[in-house]
Amino acid sequence: MTTILVFKALHVFFMVAWFAGIFYLPRLFVYHASTQSPDCDAEFKIMERRLLYFVTPFAILTLVFGSLVIYHYGTAWFAASHWLHIKLVLVSLLYVYHIYCFKLLADFKHNRNQRSPRFYRIFNELPVLVLLAVVLLAYIKPMW
Repeated sequence: MTTILVFKALHVFFMVAWFAGIFYLPRLFVYHASTQSPDCDAEFKIMERRLLYFVTPFAILTLVFGSLVIYHYGTAWFAASHWLHIKLVLVSLLYVYHIYCFKLLADFKHNRNQRSPRFYRIFNELPVLVLLAVVLLAYIKPMW
């Protein structure tokens, strides 16, 4: 049982590290979309790129250790854990969100951003809501 607890702890650790970046990156996009200064624009491009590339390994390690937890519990547990299936769909949406951040980063990099600061403010709130649902599912484990 010790191995699975280590996998769970590492899964949560890397998820927290990943989300620190996922919560902050769109906030940088808000400020970047608001700036008119070429110097600030260049600085935001550097900050955004570094942050996204810094947290991407955490996203990967979250997936690795989450998969190891599922593997250790086994296929029978996985099949019976309907709450987990919903959680995995939501987590998949978070990975799509993360990948979409690369597209937004490229838009800023090539001066193609067409989105308003308001869009990025709303975009910034989406992972918060999904994370809330994921955490509730993981801790409550509703029996459906």
